[in-house]
Amino acid sequence: MAEVRVRSAPSPTGAPHVGTAYIALFNRAFARAQGGHYLLRIEDTDQTRSRSEYETQLLNSLKWLGLDWDEGPDIGGPHGPYRQSERLDIYQSHAKRLVEEGHAYHCFCTPERLQELRGQQAKDGGRMGYDGHCRDLSQGEVERQLGSSASHVIRLKMPREGSCQFEDRHRGSISFDYENLDDQILLKSDGFPTYHLAVVVDDHEMGITHVIRGEEWINSMPKHLVLYECFGWQPPDHTHLPLLLNPDRSKMSKRRNPTSVEYYRAAGYLPQAMLNYMALMAYPPIGDGDGDEEKFDFDTLVGHFDLGRLNMGGSVFDLDKLSWLNGRYI
Repeated sequence: MAEVRVRSAPSPTGAPHVGTAYIALFNRAFARAQGGHYLLRIEDTDQTRSRSEYETQLLNSLKWLGLDWDEGPDIGGPHGPYRQSERLDIYQSHAKRLVEEGHAYHCFCTPERLQELRGQQAKDGGRMGYDGHCRDLSQGEVERQLGSSASHVIRLKMPREGSCQFEDRHRGSISFDYENLDDQILLKSDGFPTYHLAVVVDDHEMGITHVIRGEEWINSMPKHLVLYECFGWQPPDHTHLPLLLNPDRSKMSKRRNPTSVEYYRAAGYLPQAMLNYMALMAYPPIGDGDGDEEKFDFDTLVGHFDLGRLNMGGSVFDLDKLSWLNGRYI
């Protein structure tokens, strides 16, 4: 059996979110339970929002929690670089390959045309999304546009019919109809990749065997699986974790709860209590059976860890419960 390799891949676009630590926790626990490797990758291709100071805060927060990594931007490793902004030539060469093999195409639609298209679709009340205007341009027209240095993106040719079916390790079989999906942008006009191209290329190049990420990415699976098929690569095993929720069961946001790891650190919460509480968000109590089953450390979680035991119902982040658990450690 191949060595287990997992990753977490946060974006440095703000203060380190509790949800980022939550995903890192389960990836690291699974890696340790399987005797594998956990790596940290920085997804900083959003150049308008990514900041180096946010990356520094992110690394410090994860280290404070004890969620260290085997490979990453600060320590290196055999599959670097581990910042996406340092891997642009890799993404561009893969995008070029997709175009050459007929799986993707240059799109020259202007922002004005796309805005007009969205307005008309909204008015008609039909399906929203890109209409494939540039999908079947002649080679001569493509070369003419490229020769004039026209601004363009590269889009993936999604299947027009049929369905995508895949197995989530815990949720079972999931299916999407292709007719409801448009041709995803892979490479933006500035030469930077979108998440969809970068995550597939990076996971393959870095030898990721299991992807453990938030359930908000389930809807992206068809695009990712089409890319794996186009490249002729075997996709990793996928598990999508439940979202962290506010007490009213809305998605956890700073409008209802403090979401920054730094807030809890400054407020005096202990890292052991934070890890313990985040584990309880999606994993059943596994204490020693002495009446305090909800209190357990990271090593205990690793010793019992089984992806099949995850709770998929959504996890309410309760500050009162966290404070109670923190008191158990104090």
